[in-house]
Amino acid sequence: MPKKKKSGKAAWSDPDDAPELTAEFFDRAEIRHGDKVIRRGRPPLDNPKQAVKLRLDADVLAAYRATGDGWQTRINADLRKARKLKAG
Repeated sequence: MPKKKKSGKAAWSDPDDAPELTAEFFDRAEIRHGDKVIRRGRPPLDNPKQAVKLRLDADVLAAYRATGDGWQTRINADLRKARKLKAG
């Protein structure tokens, strides 16, 4: 019987020797439509938020952080209210 050539972990020459297709395999699979890879998850926003470096007084920052998760969103909402901007 001739020896099989191995060129890596997933190399095989006989289709009956192929690895089992498990749920984990399909969870990691790429979804394609023609040549385009379809990305899973939330689609990109039309107007994404931008990261900035902002210097705040320590007591102001501590007060917002003390409100728990979402403190940066609350700063954004308060700035919108102060500038009388419509919700984005």
